[in-house]
Amino acid sequence: MKFDAVLFDCDGVLVDSEPITNGVLRDMLEELGWKLSSAECMRIFVGKAVSDEAATIAAHTGKPLTKAWLDEFRARRNEGLVESVLAVHGAVEAVSRIHTLCQGRIACASGADRFKVELQLKKCGLMPFFEGRVFSGHELPRSKPFPDVYLAAAAALGVDPKRCAVVEDTVTGATAGVAAGCTVFGYSPSEMGHDAPNALRASGATRVFTDMADLAALLS
Repeated sequence: MKFDAVLFDCDGVLVDSEPITNGVLRDMLEELGWKLSSAECMRIFVGKAVSDEAATIAAHTGKPLTKAWLDEFRARRNEGLVESVLAVHGAVEAVSRIHTLCQGRIACASGADRFKVELQLKKCGLMPFFEGRVFSGHELPRSKPFPDVYLAAAAALGVDPKRCAVVEDTVTGATAGVAAGCTVFGYSPSEMGHDAPNALRASGATRVFTDMADLAALLS
């Protein structure tokens, strides 16, 4: 391996959750009076914590984003994920291979809340590879696009961030990985919910790929 550790984003990289989460968000924003298409909702919110977008939501709805609304969003989101979320195609096999190559020095570093991340990893059969190495931006002073969650993951693994590869599918996440000093690999398949290759490269991704089956070779 060219790297001492590999740090994975969760949503859109390990699990195909964005259509589910953004479907719930789009419906709830429409209930507040802000009508968006699925594509528009993805463009605005993918890669970002909903709570961090409170000002944007308030500006378009004329209503403050309350704790009660966020609690309802998370409950409806979690219900949808439990029912429908699947692993990204090829992700389980790629993670298993990279876990072996790195002798276990991998982590999941997400901007989402820990409950959501762990729910999804367990549902998709990925938690055995990440047990004890899950990091949430919600538990740090700043979430993505700031580097805090990747710096925390690298520190916990005892690896210099410059020796870490980061796997991301959004500009927000790639920006965080670059700011941490890591080498970012951008995952950009054709399905909606992932940022385009040129956008990932512009945010600092060193390589962009479209198939998880290729990741282990790219890292080696």
